[in-house]
Amino acid sequence: MTPLSIQAVGIKDIQLPVRIREKNGGLQNTVATVSMQACMPGSYRESCVTVFTQALNKYMDEMSVTIFSTLLEEIRGALKAESASIVMSFPYFIEKKAPVTGTRSLMEYNCTFTGSIAGSIAGSMGSEKREEDFILSVLVPVTTLCPCSKEISVAGAHNQRAEVSLNVKFRKFIWVEDLIDMVEQSASCPVYALLKRPDEKYVTEQAYNNPMFVEDVVRKVAVTCLAHPDITWFSAGVESFESIHKHSAYAYVDSEDIR
Repeated sequence: MTPLSIQAVGIKDIQLPVRIREKNGGLQNTVATVSMQACMPGSYRESCVTVFTQALNKYMDEMSVTIFSTLLEEIRGALKAESASIVMSFPYFIEKKAPVTGTRSLMEYNCTFTGSIAGSIAGSMGSEKREEDFILSVLVPVTTLCPCSKEISVAGAHNQRAEVSLNVKFRKFIWVEDLIDMVEQSASCPVYALLKRPDEKYVTEQAYNNPMFVEDVVRKVAVTCLAHPDITWFSAGVESFESIHKHSAYAYVDSEDIR
């Protein structure tokens, strides 16, 4: 049988413990779900699973976007592959203080590191051109309060929990904590894991005084990302789980489509 190149071969949804570097200098233990694949040449006959798992075991003690380039290049070289990619999703916990009482609690955020690397032979000297692509993604719960409901109601306004999905490419390293803060500052109010009654009063009134449609949230996220000196591309989606409708409200923006 004639050897054929395979566009994608790899492992999918393997779970393993990893340690993620925190902005404060610490290392956070978490469990990641990882998928890896490579574009395989037709002549390769060895098991790719061993290569993938060895690479993951080697770097799981301190996993970050900054080492993806090294990890993927090792995989690509070992498999003699044209390209290699990895998607790693994990829960990330940040300690937050309630706004009035200062009560501490851990908030969970879903984060994803996505990386790919490819190489091609080019140039008169036979040097290799390497293309790299890395995306940092966060999924952040927030509160939105409906401006229309506030305007037409004598008392109160309906609010809801929403989720903001932000994906960025960057020229210099950006911390997960900074992206989360950017998103939370763009909503009617942040979400907390634990609030006491004085805190509940504060966040309810904060949202009431800062009403926002999903369109407003996604525009504010976009403006913040456009102003960031190290973000080279982004996309953002906001889904509001409506409290008085059966449907959700949704808005999306991609920096490549902004006029």
